Amino acid sequence: MALNVAPAQAPGTIMSLATYLQFTLANRRFLGYGFFIALFSSFGQTYFIGIFGPALQAEFGLSHTAWGTVYMLGTFASAAVLPWSGKQIDRLDLRQYTAWVCLLMVLACAFMAWVPSAWLLVVAIFLLRQSGQGLLSHMALTSMTRYFDRHRGRGIAIASLGFSAGEACLPFAAVLLIAALGWRGTYALAALVVLLVVTPGALWLLRGHGDRHRAHERHLTRRAGSGGAPVPVSWTRAQVMRDARFYLLLPGLLTPSLIITAMFFHHLSLADAKGWSHAWITGNYVLFAISTVITALVIGPLVDRFGALRLVNLMLVPIAMGLLVVSALSGAWVVWPYLFLMGITTGMSHTLGSAVWAELYGVTWLGSIRSLAAALGVFSSALGPVSAGLLMDAGLALEQVCLVYVVLAVLATVLMLYALSRHPPPPCV
Repeated sequence: MALNVAPAQAPGTIMSLATYLQFTLANRRFLGYGFFIALFSSFGQTYFIGIFGPALQAEFGLSHTAWGTVYMLGTFASAAVLPWSGKQIDRLDLRQYTAWVCLLMVLACAFMAWVPSAWLLVVAIFLLRQSGQGLLSHMALTSMTRYFDRHRGRGIAIASLGFSAGEACLPFAAVLLIAALGWRGTYALAALVVLLVVTPGALWLLRGHGDRHRAHERHLTRRAGSGGAPVPVSWTRAQVMRDARFYLLLPGLLTPSLIITAMFFHHLSLADAKGWSHAWITGNYVLFAISTVITALVIGPLVDRFGALRLVNLMLVPIAMGLLVVSALSGAWVVWPYLFLMGITTGMSHTLGSAVWAELYGVTWLGSIRSLAAALGVFSSALGPVSAGLLMDAGLALEQVCLVYVVLAVLATVLMLYALSRHPPPPCV
């Protein structure tokens, strides 16, 4: 069962390659499900859809502003629906939920391949963002968080590697396929891949999930009956929304998506301000990916050992340091520590962002709680580029905008410290 099959750590050992390997082999099917679903969420992620931007603009005669508006409207609509669609994972069997979401992704990709007009493009973006960026990501992280207990951090970290694999491989594949098949043919192929590969593959990886779920429910019952649970077994979303700690933690948990989206959106402007070539800053994105992967693998066992609530206060420190470096210095070498530090915060946020809610509020209604936080994260990421643009239009240089974001990170960290001081983290058991 996913709850306890991984070997316990030797005293004093935080992480070892052997421990990771044993855990992965023991849970290979369920971890493969998380990785697989995260990987193919790419079809609805910004880094994949963005590859189609020039072709879509040419097809429908869209300016940069018009294309950005279409994308924003579809994304906001997806965020508005996500609290409802995401909470259904608490009500439906994971296999049934997976099948429905995969079929929605098939519909989204097929609709994108067919879309005849610019105004229907908003609907296509909504469907892609809802099924891919919203629900497939939600399934991958919520399932790992819910069904792994002692090894929750490792489970989330390994599944999160699917996002990095998608970022590394699928945009490049899309470029080649668009050249060969056209943008419509590429999304038609994506629909076939989801229908014929992703859906049956995900359901095959979930074989035996009924036994896992029954073991999970027995485990929760034992914890509640023994009094050993450090937090209530289940907080409903309504209860969470009446808890002040939720609102005090949100700025810190949402700040990474706001800052990172804003900076990546304006990286070419940053390069121009620093006198770097565009190829130089984009060519070093690999450092960001490497840093994200390494951090996710390291932070997972630390979450299992110390608890996410003890680590989340450190999450914004690397990104603040990176912003200070890029604000103060202009040498081309600055790109390396800047992107590496940004990747550390990204890797931490992937794991901590899900584990915090489970540790604080339990896992029975985790889908409802996490889908609300995820929807707010979508809004936050959409506001990132706008906030930077407004500050620059007000006369601030991009280096000064970085300092504003540093202040935001500091304030968000203070709020998280205060939130957790109201309810100190429980012992990690």
